Amino acid sequence: MRLVIFDVDGTLTQTTKADTECFVRSLTELCGFSEVDRDWSHYKHATDSGILHEIYEAHIGRSPFPVEISQFRQHLVSLLAHTSSEAGFAPVAGASLLLSRLAGSGEHRVALATGAWRDSARLKMARAGLCYDDYPAASSDDALDRESIIRLSIRRAAERYGGFSDTVYVGDGVWDARACRSVGIPFIGVATDSDAACLTAEGAVCVFSDFKDTDLFLSRLYEITNRK
Repeated sequence: MRLVIFDVDGTLTQTTKADTECFVRSLTELCGFSEVDRDWSHYKHATDSGILHEIYEAHIGRSPFPVEISQFRQHLVSLLAHTSSEAGFAPVAGASLLLSRLAGSGEHRVALATGAWRDSARLKMARAGLCYDDYPAASSDDALDRESIIRLSIRRAAERYGGFSDTVYVGDGVWDARACRSVGIPFIGVATDSDAACLTAEGAVCVFSDFKDTDLFLSRLYEITNRK
């Protein structure tokens, strides 16, 4: 049995831009932080909780209180809901079919490990026609760092499905590649052009622009997990 773990934003859903805009807008409207670096790769932990903690430390010299985190999360989800009601959120091409084929196969199981908070990821997937709760998952609710999120996703998947002979992670960010290198599992990238080159440079075993060619993805997945 092979476990395939997916990120959400930019990997399963075309929500990276909307997510960034709503996150930064929440920082301004709720926290009064107007000067914010939007390049998440510059942060120690490129997760919702990690970024929020680092920005609080930089602006006011302390971590956010639990009530502040809760209020921020609620505001962010509200902005995302409003944005999706106006423009809609789309899945990455082929994502729905790929998830269905993996989950329905006898050889693979699917899990999620996202740097977004759970409610945010659930909303974005739902508006893109996907279901977050269909799979064991870990999110920014569980840890600040992506490595811990990935490890927890693997543990929750093992509790639901049993053991695995191999695990592969699919994501779109350089932080995903770095986390996979730290955890010690292969990384498949989802990106185009210069972003794809960056993921390759960070150690992606292969990079897809989307999942429209499901058979090709499954073929490459088979090759990756049978290299031992």
